[in-house]
Amino acid sequence: MVSMHAMSYSLAFFFFAALASAQLSPTFYETSCPGALYTIQNAVRAAVFKERRMGASLLRLHFHDCFVNGCDGSILLDDTPTFTGEKTAGPNNNSVRGFDVIDTIKSQVEAICTQVVSCADILAVAARDSVVALGGPSWAVQLGRRDATTASFSGANSDIPSPTSDLSALISAFSKKGLSTTDMVALSGAHTIGQARCTVFRTRLYNETNIDASLATSLKSNCPSSGGDDNLSPLDAITPTIVDNFYYKDLVNKKGLLHSDQQLYNGGSTDSQVTTYANNFAKFYSDFAAAMVNMGNISPLTGTSGEIRTNCRKIN
Repeated sequence: MVSMHAMSYSLAFFFFAALASAQLSPTFYETSCPGALYTIQNAVRAAVFKERRMGASLLRLHFHDCFVNGCDGSILLDDTPTFTGEKTAGPNNNSVRGFDVIDTIKSQVEAICTQVVSCADILAVAARDSVVALGGPSWAVQLGRRDATTASFSGANSDIPSPTSDLSALISAFSKKGLSTTDMVALSGAHTIGQARCTVFRTRLYNETNIDASLATSLKSNCPSSGGDDNLSPLDAITPTIVDNFYYKDLVNKKGLLHSDQQLYNGGSTDSQVTTYANNFAKFYSDFAAAMVNMGNISPLTGTSGEIRTNCRKIN
């Protein structure tokens, strides 16, 4: 028999947990900064129009932010003489980009509402607006995150999934963040846009057999067995600047660029989901949108936690 004290405690805890998750809301800035979303959208459109690859880069910034201590803007903090941030961690160093675009957005938002809109929320909205700008689905972004006053170099090295990950490691990395395998396969569809450096897929090209021979041959010209580490190839060779389902069609045809991509369709538990998305882009769109909301809900700072940075690169 559960005691009344224990029951009231568990009810109180449930209420508190519900309250915490309810603190993020799509209408968070409706009165405090009504022009925020429009301002971010216009800036993202301008950046993507200037360079279509930037859409993939802004989407990736949000992902790499959320996987390290939650969606708290920590990835944006520059190193200082007394502080090492996340930018030089293995998965980010010479790889993540778009910081200047975020700076531009932040300065435009600060001009209309001083110290109201967090850098973490700007990352979340910019990710959505990038997907929309490249022809993908939209979703209601949950808002009200606050910015971290610290970052984790070690967390960036340990928690961001690697392009060399096997399926079990991918499932585990996402599960650790409260994301399902369905979320993981849907979010991997972000690789329908963007580019990867030769250094992260060289081993697959030269050592793996589950890769289309003609694709491997064509890629080798741009990614030699040594040298050319920073040479880029598109993650989706067919439509690298359009959010569609060709990424999944590629996987079915053994044309995944990264080892971690092809793991999603390699005789394992996620093959059927990949096949579904390859045949039904509407299903991919709806699952991707839902998974992006789930990812955006990873451990946000709310209420009085953290701060609203005036400059995304440094704490106030």
